[in-house]
Amino acid sequence: MTSYSLADLEGRLRPSERLPVLFVGHGNPMHAISDNQYTRTWLAEGERLPEPQAIVVVSAHWLTPGSTHITDAPRNRVIYDFGGFPEELSRVEYPTEGDPGVARLLQRQMLEYEAQLDAQWGLDHGTWSVLRFLAPEPHVPVLQISIDYAMPLPELYALFARLRSLRRRGVLFIGSGNIVHALGRARWQPGAAPWDWAEEFDADTAVALRERRLESLLDPYRAWSAARVAVPTDDHYRPMVAALSLLEDDEDVRFFNESIDMGSIGMRSFVTV
Repeated sequence: MTSYSLADLEGRLRPSERLPVLFVGHGNPMHAISDNQYTRTWLAEGERLPEPQAIVVVSAHWLTPGSTHITDAPRNRVIYDFGGFPEELSRVEYPTEGDPGVARLLQRQMLEYEAQLDAQWGLDHGTWSVLRFLAPEPHVPVLQISIDYAMPLPELYALFARLRSLRRRGVLFIGSGNIVHALGRARWQPGAAPWDWAEEFDADTAVALRERRLESLLDPYRAWSAARVAVPTDDHYRPMVAALSLLEDDEDVRFFNESIDMGSIGMRSFVTV
């Protein structure tokens, strides 16, 4: 194992302008091999992004109840964490490097939470399915941070807020999940209309995000009656909380992909402005 001094870690990332934060509604894995309104928008948003020194993704598909993990392998493997999809999807390649030094810097920011380094994970489809459009050929390391699924949302917010300063050291943070995610109520017909409760919850959270109403966003089941249906489990909601925690007080969000797919999967995404 390589040994890194504090000076080494501080030197891994240079001071920079404040990089944006994104939350991306990733939806159906098939978007990864599709040309549609969502993927074209991901491409366009990626072209607007400044060049980072590292990309760090919080994906709904890496849940580690009771702990937080950070990838630290020198090279990332691609994880095909799904079943029942065309073989073409399992042949997607997204070759990227990791960076053990950046991983240790992230770990040091979350020291009191005892975050663990993890060389076994790679990039799951919540990450590579959107990054292959946002950053088709990344020339910088890509890392993932897991979600402690046992952690209450306010504490999760506090945990990821500790990384906020790294936005001024060239780190582009991306949360990847879905604000509305009720897969069991999906309508599989092409062009299916959204459920009323899906539109209601999506609209309510959009207003709360614009107004930075943290009390509601960090306790959605108490704040909104539609939450129990729109967010039956909050695994896909949590990456939004992680992204939200990284915003500074003077920032607003700009929404993109503001629609409900398959009736019950909210694709609403945002980037800081």
